[in-house]
Amino acid sequence: MEKNRKGHIMGNREEKRNLETIPAGSLGIIALEGCRPLSERIDKYLVRWRRERESEHKESLAFSGYQRDSYLLQSRVPRFGSGEAKGMILESVRGFDLYLLVDVCNYSLTYRLGGQENHMSPDDHYQDLKRIISAVGGKARRITVIMPFLYESRQHKRSNRESLDCALALQELVQMGVDNIITFDAHDPRVQNAIPLHGFETVQPAYQFIKGLLGHVGDLQIDADHMMVISPDEGGMTRAIYCANVLGLDMGMFYKRRDYTRIVDGRNPIIAHEFLGTSVEGKDMIIIDDMISSGDSVLEVAAELKNRRAHKIFVFSTFGLFTSGLDKFDRAYEEGIIDRVLTTNLIYQTPELLRREWYINCDMSKYIAYIIDTLNHDSSISDLLNPNERITSIVARYKSGELSP
Repeated sequence: MEKNRKGHIMGNREEKRNLETIPAGSLGIIALEGCRPLSERIDKYLVRWRRERESEHKESLAFSGYQRDSYLLQSRVPRFGSGEAKGMILESVRGFDLYLLVDVCNYSLTYRLGGQENHMSPDDHYQDLKRIISAVGGKARRITVIMPFLYESRQHKRSNRESLDCALALQELVQMGVDNIITFDAHDPRVQNAIPLHGFETVQPAYQFIKGLLGHVGDLQIDADHMMVISPDEGGMTRAIYCANVLGLDMGMFYKRRDYTRIVDGRNPIIAHEFLGTSVEGKDMIIIDDMISSGDSVLEVAAELKNRRAHKIFVFSTFGLFTSGLDKFDRAYEEGIIDRVLTTNLIYQTPELLRREWYINCDMSKYIAYIIDTLNHDSSISDLLNPNERITSIVARYKSGELSP
């Protein structure tokens, strides 16, 4: 009871933010089809918070449309028989502060072309996003795109004669009238240099990972003698250092030794994972990365840690793509190589994944609702982007026994 009461108090403190600032415009959320389940959860939070929120200005013109039954606006992207499509918004958006949500990784959606059923690729989702922006026709007061998995984020820099897809996509969006772009755990945040005069935020879900782990796993000793944070490669150092520092843990790193004489599936194959760090023997490991693609790298790192006599191994990854299926993770779990894998619901999750015993789903809908609510009031989201206090608080509650799984 005490735990719930404290959680409720904390929630109310967060929900009552920004009462004194005037909204930038009537709030409107347009969810492309692939992001609809997540957007519906976000909408429920916003509706409840704004109903409960007290303000002396509610009846003023500036707060017109502040409380509604839903902030989701109706839109469609129908396709012709040729496979071409068009974006349609089915209600007025004039003067709205619009938030467009798109999941470019949702391959579960299909369309028919030439008698064949095609699964939608990231390119298809990105084109649909542009169609909806085009349908807005410049009538909105402000457009913010929330794209959790940044389109083409793995093609963020040029090696030899290559396209710069991510940079081009960002420039294209701002040229179409997008004011702000919000993404999560961008593969390389420096890609924002492509649009230096426009808003770009890359958000880290560190708090949600730690909350998910502590809510499902008991008997963890969160100190430098019993736990360690691991970066599976040099590119993930920043997020691993942050997590280790906030939790007060040591950090280790693997670097990938590659064969630069060959290219397999567009990349130089990895020969070995070399470890840099102190002894991992007997300690629980948190491997943290931005995405699980095939899963080969993270499972190889986990196996290397087990060979060094690590205890339990937990994997944090913002995006669980699992492009090669779940079988290899099932085997790793059965063999004791991994204990839990945590990813977010920012991208499409298969029903099979959600049923796995080793899987923990980290819901991001409430966090995104906070971001939208705050930005709609033209207020700073700095405290939301820096969850130090919330992480420290939930770890303290776990250690005191308030947060038992």
